[in-house]
Amino acid sequence: MPAREETRIQAVLGPTNTGKTFLAIDRMLGHASGMMGFPLRLLARENYDRAMRVAGAAAVALVTGEERIVPPTARYFLCTVEAMPLDRIVEFLAVDEIQLSADPERGHVFTDRLLHARGAAETMFLGAETVAPLLRRLVPEVRIQRRERLSRLSYTGPRKLARLPPRSAVIAFSAADVYALAELVRRQRGGAAVVLGALSPRTRNAQVAMYEAGEVDYLVATDAIGMGLNMAIDHVAFAALAKFDGRNVRRLAPAEMAQIAGRAGRSMNDGTFGPTGTVPAFEPHLIEAIEQHRFETLKRLYWRSAALDFASTEALVASLEVPPPSDVLRRAGEGSDHLALVAALADPAVRPLVDRPAAVRLLWDACQIPDFRKDFSDGHPRLVARVFGHLARDGRIPEDWIASSLDRLDLTDGDIDTLVGRIAHVRTWTYVSHRAGWFDDAVGWQGRTRALEDKLSDALHERLTQRFVDRKTAALLRRLRTAVGGETEPLAGVTGDGRVVVEGEAIGRVEGFRFATGEAPEGRL
Repeated sequence: MPAREETRIQAVLGPTNTGKTFLAIDRMLGHASGMMGFPLRLLARENYDRAMRVAGAAAVALVTGEERIVPPTARYFLCTVEAMPLDRIVEFLAVDEIQLSADPERGHVFTDRLLHARGAAETMFLGAETVAPLLRRLVPEVRIQRRERLSRLSYTGPRKLARLPPRSAVIAFSAADVYALAELVRRQRGGAAVVLGALSPRTRNAQVAMYEAGEVDYLVATDAIGMGLNMAIDHVAFAALAKFDGRNVRRLAPAEMAQIAGRAGRSMNDGTFGPTGTVPAFEPHLIEAIEQHRFETLKRLYWRSAALDFASTEALVASLEVPPPSDVLRRAGEGSDHLALVAALADPAVRPLVDRPAAVRLLWDACQIPDFRKDFSDGHPRLVARVFGHLARDGRIPEDWIASSLDRLDLTDGDIDTLVGRIAHVRTWTYVSHRAGWFDDAVGWQGRTRALEDKLSDALHERLTQRFVDRKTAALLRRLRTAVGGETEPLAGVTGDGRVVVEGEAIGRVEGFRFATGEAPEGRL
């Protein structure tokens, strides 16, 4: 990449809803070429679509671990941070959510981009103000621009789940809690869209589209909504304040809560936040911090050497454990690729194959296969070892292996967790199919894995909707709100045979002096 003195470096920092990403896209398209790195495939895709509408499909590329759309005439590259093609010289380069340099799992990748990735004319880092002091320390020439939130964010106090206003997002931090809350919302308010980090982008987009279209008025989500996913949310309700971060269960930091709460109120519309369920009222200092966007600054960023030594396996491991060059950098722990490497080197079938530098590099490439399942089993290291074994011995992955694997996954039955697991497996094969030279018919397998992921994602969206959306109740509640908010009274009555009907929907039956809920025998009037 270009030397630092050749490029103008700036950081655009501020809370959510400040237009940072729009600014960067606009700046990029003002240059002859550019590249942006995003923390999520979903965000890379969203901004790829945005750039393509302005510059045209022939000028814009999408590069992620699982998807590559690179026209021969591409000048603008929208990427996940890990997939940024840094050997390509571009005039403009930006990295979104740069404060993720402090993330224990992926932070070292963001830190590497902060230290080394540059545009030939302009470099821009986007993120939270908490990273500002470390930016100045590590990149002294950076110019920092602060942006204010476009709307106000206010605390409203505790609210029961049944009393949450329409266009609310309820936040929990495990799939089980999200499902339980979504069930409650379905019974009380007609249904909810569901957003989890484990959902494929296609399923997540379908759930968000259902919410955005007004088919449901509520969203139940993990902190996956804290990054991107611009939606018309008026209120964010925290049903939990602690999460498992891969190592421990810990309480959210105020800045993390603000990232999530900031999803309420987009553009010029104000938003609100508060607790729900068993979560107590927030402390005054926490409320003030979130409303005023004032948080403790980051003290250290995670770092891992990018100068890896492939002379031998011992040299590679040693280079991964090199101490950081600054006291504000902390050496990253063993990431999934490092753990896969250690497991592979303990495999007696792998060790003899790593006999020269090219083989060491190939093993490390195989270790980059993401662990989408995250089930803490030995399944992922075994997959990595098997992929490497085929590549080291034969130079290619046998097509009957991927074919049989995809055949076993090509099923749309089962519950939500079963479908999520199948999609995770397919995403692994999608990533593998995009690695250059690993298959004879890479394009064919890319098409098949993408089609299967789409098929399973559609089935998962349908299953989520069946379980968590009561369309009749949701439609009835919308009509009631319209009637009560307007000049007409809601139409309600009891038929001669005891059916209770509201706005044309049978909601139950009067049996003596008792009201029985549930669908009446004849449904609608």
